[in-house]
Amino acid sequence: MEENMEEGQTQKGCFECCIKCLGGIPYASLIATILLYAGVALFCGCGHEALSGTVNILQTYFEMTRVAGDVIDVFTMIDIFKYVIYGVAAAFFVYGILLMVEGFFTTGAIKDLYGDFKITTCGRCVSAWFIMLTYIFMLAWLGVTAFTSLPVYMYFNLWTICRNATLVDGANLCLDLRQYGIVTIGEEKKVCTTSESFIKMCDSNELNMTFHLFIVALAGAGAAVIAMVHYLMVLSANWAYVKDACRMQKYEDIKSKEEQELHDIHSTRSKERLNAYT
Repeated sequence: MEENMEEGQTQKGCFECCIKCLGGIPYASLIATILLYAGVALFCGCGHEALSGTVNILQTYFEMTRVAGDVIDVFTMIDIFKYVIYGVAAAFFVYGILLMVEGFFTTGAIKDLYGDFKITTCGRCVSAWFIMLTYIFMLAWLGVTAFTSLPVYMYFNLWTICRNATLVDGANLCLDLRQYGIVTIGEEKKVCTTSESFIKMCDSNELNMTFHLFIVALAGAGAAVIAMVHYLMVLSANWAYVKDACRMQKYEDIKSKEEQELHDIHSTRSKERLNAYT
């Protein structure tokens, strides 16, 4: 009988511990972190592969080659974009972890106001710093989303030309890379529907795959923007809760101090009356 009671108490203690642990998880920050990681993964992975596909298309069908020397051409810019993607992936992986840690500490501060963890001025400053930093990153991701829409637009034009060439017999449509600033005005790099390279490009899976990879990368950048907005709402709400909890903490401290003073005064008067009676 005693063993059953002890086993029931143990199970009850484990259940209460699990409920307490689950209650301390910042679910809003967790959802925003998952969305951020998904968006960054889509943007970086698909963007990197789409850039590699773009290099192959330019070299194979537009007959472009890398310029020797220190001249910055389109291939050099693509390499730079790839390195930027590596940095973005690493930076936002760390930033997502930091925001999750901040969410855990803020949730702990609100739920356990008078425990071991206390709300400090440093904690409020860290929350305010994260709000400002997240707002800057949100603007940056908006710019990244707008920039990613450019290759989507270019490939959509190319895909439309391929489609119209197959629908209209005898149509002579051309795509000139000078229109998009990929090459200088003096260079003439274009393909027309009557050329063999254009037909091979339209029939290849590489063009279709690169186009859809850029679309997925654009969707990933949009998901990162939504994650940043979600983080802003979470951080702002946490900041408001922490601020109110801090005021409540000061009020409770003042109230406790006044009650202690009243208790000391009452104790002193009681001793004085007892001494006067004796």
